[in-house]
Amino acid sequence: MSDQFSKKDEAWSARFSEPVSDLVKRYTASVFFDHRLAEVDIQGSLAHAEMLAHQKIISAQDYADIQRGMAHLQSEIATGQFEWLLDLEDVHLNIEKRLTELVGDAGKRLHTGRSRNDQVATDIRLYLRSAIDDIVGLLKQLQWALLDLAEKHTHTIMPGFTHMQVAQPVTFGHHMLAYVEMFNRDTERMRDCRKRVNRLPLGAAALAGTTFPIDRQRVARTLGFEEVCQNSLDAVSDRDFAIEFCAAGALIMTHVSRLSEELVIWMSPRVGFIDIADRFCTGSSIMPQKKNPDVPELARGKTGRVNGHLMALLTLMKGQPLAYNKDNQEDKEPLFDTVDTLIDTLRIFADMAGGISVKAEPMRAAALQGYATATDLADYLVKKGLPFRDAHEAVAMAVRACEQKSCDLSELPIAALQEFSPLIDEEVYSVLTLEGSVAARHHLGGTAPAQVSEAIKIARARLK
Repeated sequence: MSDQFSKKDEAWSARFSEPVSDLVKRYTASVFFDHRLAEVDIQGSLAHAEMLAHQKIISAQDYADIQRGMAHLQSEIATGQFEWLLDLEDVHLNIEKRLTELVGDAGKRLHTGRSRNDQVATDIRLYLRSAIDDIVGLLKQLQWALLDLAEKHTHTIMPGFTHMQVAQPVTFGHHMLAYVEMFNRDTERMRDCRKRVNRLPLGAAALAGTTFPIDRQRVARTLGFEEVCQNSLDAVSDRDFAIEFCAAGALIMTHVSRLSEELVIWMSPRVGFIDIADRFCTGSSIMPQKKNPDVPELARGKTGRVNGHLMALLTLMKGQPLAYNKDNQEDKEPLFDTVDTLIDTLRIFADMAGGISVKAEPMRAAALQGYATATDLADYLVKKGLPFRDAHEAVAMAVRACEQKSCDLSELPIAALQEFSPLIDEEVYSVLTLEGSVAARHHLGGTAPAQVSEAIKIARARLK
C-alpha cells in the first residue's frame, strides 16, 4: 500500500459492533484511485453548499466556513500535503472528514440533502465532461497535423489497396484525408456523448430524493449542467454515459489502430513508403541496425486495452437491479484508464504525424505494380460504347497477357491492345498513366489533386 494512504479513523463505528478487517478495508476502498476526483468533488460540494445556504437549509455562516475550509483543502491537495485515509474508504469521506477538522460543525452539515450515491455520480460526470473537452481538442490537433501532411502530398501517388492487393492509384494526401474523416466522426460522437454526460444527478440523494427543499436547477446552473436527471432511481444508478464514452473511445482507438497498422507496414524496408522520426522509435538490444516503430505498435496494442474497458463496463451493469450497488465502484478504473489512454495516444500521434517523412518514389513504383490502371482502361472502353461487363472481360484478358510478358498495360504496343478491343486508339496511353488515373476522378470525394486540395480547405474550415 502506498505511503500516501494512511489507516486511522473508523467511518462507520456507530453502526457496527465489530471493526472491519484490514483485508476488507483494502478490498472495498476506492480512495487508491478515486482521489483523482478530488477537484470535481470539491466543485460539486461548493455548488451544493451554495444552494443549501440560498434555500436556508444551512446558515450563511456555515456556507462561508465551508468555502474557507474547501479553499484550504484545495491548497493541501495541490501541494501534496493532504493525507488520504484508507479507513475513510473514498475521496468523498476523506474530504468531508478533513473539512470538519478545519471548520467544525459546518463541515458536518455539508452532506445535508445528498448521498454519496448522487455525489459520486455528479463527480464522475464533471470529471468526464472535462475529459471529453480535452479529447475533442486533441482530436482537432491530430486532424490539423494530418491535414498538414495531406497538403504536402496532394500529388504524391501511391497504390490504393483492397484485400491488401494493389487496386487503383490514389494520392497520399487523399489517403490521409480518410483518417481526417474518421477522427472527425469521433469528434462528433464525443460531442454528442457530452450532452448526455452533462446532466445533473445531485439531489437524487441515495435513491429516492430528499425531504429538504432543495433547488436542483440552481445547482445545475452553478455547475454548468445543461439538464437535470429526471428520475432519482435512474440518476444514481445510470452509467450509460460512461459506457457510451468508452464506446466512442474504443472507436477512436480503432481508428488509431488502423492508422498504426499502415504506418508499421509502410515503414517496413520491404515496403519503404515512409519513415517515422527517431524520437518515436526505438532500437534493438541485440540488432544494431533496427529502427522499430514502437509508438504505432503500442497504440495498436492499447486499442485492446480500451476495448476491454468497454466490455468491462457493459458486463458491470448488465445484472444490476435498481438502484445503486457497490458493483459501481468498479466503473472508475476502466473509465479513468480509458481517458488516460486516449489523451496520451492522441497527444503523441498529433506530434508523430508531423514527424512522418514520405518516400514518393517507392510509393510511385508500387503503384505501377499490380495493374492499378486496369479499371481506367475498362472505363475508357465504356466511354467508347462498350458495355461495362464486356469491357471488364477485355481488360482482364489484357492483364493476363501482361502477366505472361511481365509488363504493364501502358507498355503494350497499340496493336497488342487492339487485339482485345478495336475501340482502343492512341489516346489510351494518357488514360493508362498514374497521373491520368488520379486526375480523372475529379468529383467530390475523389482522389484528383484538385479535389484533395478542396477537401483540405473544407476540413480546415470545419476545424476552425
